Amino acid sequence: MAKIFISAEIPTSGVQALQQAGFDPVMYQGSGLISQAELIAGITDATVLITPLSTQVPREVIDQAPQLRLIANFGAGFNNIDVNYAATKAIAVTNTPGVSTASTAEVTVGLVLALMHRIVEGDQLMRTTGFDGWAPLFFLGHELAGKTVGIVGMGAIGQAVAKCLHALGMQVVYTQRHQLDVFTQSKTDATYLTLAELLQTADVVSLHAPLTTETQHLLDADKLALMKPSAYLINAARGPLVDEQALLAQLKAGRLAGAALDVYETEPKLTPGFAALKNVVLTPHIGNATVEARAAMAKIVTDNAIAVLNGQAPTAVVNGVVGEPK
Repeated sequence: MAKIFISAEIPTSGVQALQQAGFDPVMYQGSGLISQAELIAGITDATVLITPLSTQVPREVIDQAPQLRLIANFGAGFNNIDVNYAATKAIAVTNTPGVSTASTAEVTVGLVLALMHRIVEGDQLMRTTGFDGWAPLFFLGHELAGKTVGIVGMGAIGQAVAKCLHALGMQVVYTQRHQLDVFTQSKTDATYLTLAELLQTADVVSLHAPLTTETQHLLDADKLALMKPSAYLINAARGPLVDEQALLAQLKAGRLAGAALDVYETEPKLTPGFAALKNVVLTPHIGNATVEARAAMAKIVTDNAIAVLNGQAPTAVVNGVVGEPK
């Protein structure tokens, strides 16, 4: 029987789906992230690898799995896998698009609210020193209504965030490589700007771009310096979109009002200095960490595993390999 190796625990529904299809998947049960040595040991004789985006699958790992025909990435991103090299080996690489949209958009809006209304900071205050009572000038934040949000990357998640924040009274500007059609723009009264124009205009900048060689450090020191001192930065997309040392310098110098990060440049490590800042909200990559989103992701990866092992083409292929396994 073909072997399916799962390099991290996934929802029970996914494992059950594989078992009901007649397969007996092997799932990594260790604590923490799987090591490269453990990953190689697991896939040496595997036909399918189901893996989270936190697990690196470079060419040296792929070379140790001569029978591999599918790498089903449990996540919308796939920069953790050498997808081009996998294609040379006729290994399909798939991801889980679409099903994270609602959850990630909701978390992004939550980060905006938490940051601008100082909710996390207030929670920390109440758990430590407490407060003396309500006062007119005590613990002031900012309303979203009437402010401008700049969306960098107006894909499905960016559009969902724009829709939610527009409903809360924010004006929407956005930037990406190609301007949206008029009908899509009209849903949120969005205005297209260049990245520089957006950074100079927005009160809140929210990142929703994919991580590519072109977007690595999309916001470097020069770009961050364009933002208004009263502006806030939200990153619930990919950590390396931001030069975190440059961001830290801007925050410490008072040239930004605050930042909220759900993803990190050297994830899972946190750049030293952020944790000490009261105007920074930090969450552990929970953008799509909902029961609903993870169950939907599990269905996609297991459906693709079953399809490939039954000689059918998988869906959501990101490297052009769609034929039957050799």
